[in-house]
Amino acid sequence: MKAVQIEAFGGPEVLEVVEVPVPEPGPGQIQLRVEAAAVNFADVMRRRDDAYPFPTELPFRPGAEVAGTVERLGAGVEGPPVGSSVFAVVGGDGSTGYAQFAVADAAQVVPIPPGLGAAEAAGITVAGTTAMLVLTDRARLAEGESVLVGGAGGGVGTLAVQIAKVLGAGTVVGAASTGAKREAALAAGADAVVDPTVSGWESEAAAAIGGAGFDVVLEVAGGRTFAEGLSVLAPFGRFVVLGRASGSAGVFDESAQHRFLYVPSPNQTITVFNLGVYFGLRPQVAIEAMTEVIGLVASGRVRIPVDEVLPLDRAAEAHRRLEERESTGKLVLDPWAA
Repeated sequence: MKAVQIEAFGGPEVLEVVEVPVPEPGPGQIQLRVEAAAVNFADVMRRRDDAYPFPTELPFRPGAEVAGTVERLGAGVEGPPVGSSVFAVVGGDGSTGYAQFAVADAAQVVPIPPGLGAAEAAGITVAGTTAMLVLTDRARLAEGESVLVGGAGGGVGTLAVQIAKVLGAGTVVGAASTGAKREAALAAGADAVVDPTVSGWESEAAAAIGGAGFDVVLEVAGGRTFAEGLSVLAPFGRFVVLGRASGSAGVFDESAQHRFLYVPSPNQTITVFNLGVYFGLRPQVAIEAMTEVIGLVASGRVRIPVDEVLPLDRAAEAHRRLEERESTGKLVLDPWAA
């Protein structure tokens, strides 16, 4: 079968399409014919050998989030039946999402809700579960609270905007670096949008909620936007770090530390998030969040935004676009497309 593999860490160019054996399902596993594989920033981090909760050993085949059809059931597995449309988390036993076939533990395989295509379903597990857990378990969002969503035009960001609204948030402001991304955030339901590449963006964001601080800030970029976003956090506010899409660590200099920790130290919180650790150490919490997202998608209250579906041999392009923050919504690979 065709799969994407890397032999050395580096830029998007290290992603190569290779021929590898079809993975066989072991006991308790399901073999899937992959019809859509979501491209996530975690894939970029592992390709670059960034700090990650789990070791990345070479050769490495990226991709953890797929949708497709049940091909074979391993020993002890009773369903979903062969031919069922499902989405799943993969990555064990040398399996990969960027491939024509993959295996997944049966507990990580979920039927696709009616009316949802494979490309959309491939974005539920990582992006959808991330957005839900960040807002509920990490930020403890309460009804009526204000939210500033960084990366609001991306896959996680557009879902975070929608889910925040479903959870009863008051004003939701999206920060996005291009006009297309800001339009995507507005389409997702953001009440206002700002450009974080423009000096003073944080003041503009605060002005959208009457000059007050935000109860919840979701920070994805790192670099200078870390301290800038932190500066508009309200008393008792929760600041959640999801990543550093800029490639630079968040700037938390002496001035920012003094303001946050000592003067006036208004009971604010900085917390961090990693989905893999949830699935590894708190799988029930992660599965409950994913189930809630599935229900919202099935009911039509939340939609999975897809930017573009690309063939496997354009995986490098997908990574580049994600790294350079060009995509709006999810980028998805179709392993069978020419």
